[in-house]
Amino acid sequence: MAEKKESAAAIGGGKEAELKKELESVMKMILEEVDYGIEKIIEAIRILTRLTESKLKKPAGLGLELDDTVLTDAFTCPLSGQIMADPVVLASGQTYDRPYIESWVNQGNLTCPRSKQVLSYSILTPNCLVRELITRWCGVRGVPVPESHQDINGDEIEETDLNYLYSLLGKMSSSSRSDQKEAAKELMRLTKANPSNRTVFCQIPNAFSTLLRPLSESKVELHPDLQEDLIKTVLNLSTDDNNKEDMGENPIVIPLLIESMKYGTTETIITATAVLSTLSQLDSNKLIIGKSRAHVTLLELLHRGHPLAMREAASTIFNLCKVYENKTRFIEIGAVQVILHIINGPMLVDELLGILALLSTHPNAIGQLREAHTVHYLFQIMRGSYSKRTKEKCVVILFSVCSKNEASLRELWTEETTNRTLAELADTGTERAKRKATDLILEMRRSLPVLRITST
Repeated sequence: MAEKKESAAAIGGGKEAELKKELESVMKMILEEVDYGIEKIIEAIRILTRLTESKLKKPAGLGLELDDTVLTDAFTCPLSGQIMADPVVLASGQTYDRPYIESWVNQGNLTCPRSKQVLSYSILTPNCLVRELITRWCGVRGVPVPESHQDINGDEIEETDLNYLYSLLGKMSSSSRSDQKEAAKELMRLTKANPSNRTVFCQIPNAFSTLLRPLSESKVELHPDLQEDLIKTVLNLSTDDNNKEDMGENPIVIPLLIESMKYGTTETIITATAVLSTLSQLDSNKLIIGKSRAHVTLLELLHRGHPLAMREAASTIFNLCKVYENKTRFIEIGAVQVILHIINGPMLVDELLGILALLSTHPNAIGQLREAHTVHYLFQIMRGSYSKRTKEKCVVILFSVCSKNEASLRELWTEETTNRTLAELADTGTERAKRKATDLILEMRRSLPVLRITST
């Protein structure tokens, strides 16, 4: 019997070792590549799920049983101290129960409660893996799965009532402003509380047009409380992937979001920008948003907006600039100069570098970056940062700016001979950073005789 247990343990250990190697390989790609695909994340989740199943199937008595204390801690929301009913991932990578972290973010907090990391965006992503693990863990131990939850205000999450949603949407066409406001507040609450309400919403004919009718029939800023509740409802709905395409293709949704980004309370501006950031994740929406002139408002918010609105604007601009036409639009309105101006401050450095890295592949942006003495700024950032990702983005931009340009290579050579920043990066950077740094060093060496003659 002991031999069988040892054999089972050896087989299980070998399988886990293989899974861990697979996971290490996938995570390396995710961490080191800027343009990794969603399939890599799905693959990582698949491997983690198999590892979890392996743990759950291990026979008792091998000393490998699941530790209830550890798992309970892992499934407990750091803010509520309770098993999570609706686990969501914050920008910091930490997982929380939705109503509690929503309350934290809505209070204007810019950091993760646990890690204290400054948040790059405020969108909450459902953590389906943790939810599945909680369900399995509860099933194995006979613990009730948390299916309903009370939010911070004590409102219980109800089952979807399609007729009730219809009746509330009907009030958006009412001549009574108070009826509209009451219905908007209730729709905002329902779409926040219950995921199924967000799912069935798009099944209602003309749902988005009907919802936003009060804003499309008058100036959006005339009724700030109504505007705020309606835009928050749109944000709630946008978290359901099935709604993103319908919202992008609707002729009034994006224009009204842009109007709300210009004319609204601070809360409404942040929310509207967050919606646009969510919608811009969908490839088909990138072109639609680009053609809507949203880029003008986004760049203005990035330049002078509230800190949270700036973060959401930066996230949206990054998403949009994955399309060549949108790069052209942003460059034409001075995005390079605006970003270089902001990047000297303490905020959004990594996000802004990500945008510049995308823009730097456009020939018009390369000329502007060379004129702005970008090489000096990028070396300053690289020498002052401990982040490998930040340094990678810097060297990607440097490669675009300096390659095949004598003046830029001369400036690069002066910086490198003094500080050897590229040489260090070629040894210690991410795989992509190593490649770019090595290529730049080789190009400088090929051009060195020209540089020496020119400098003398």
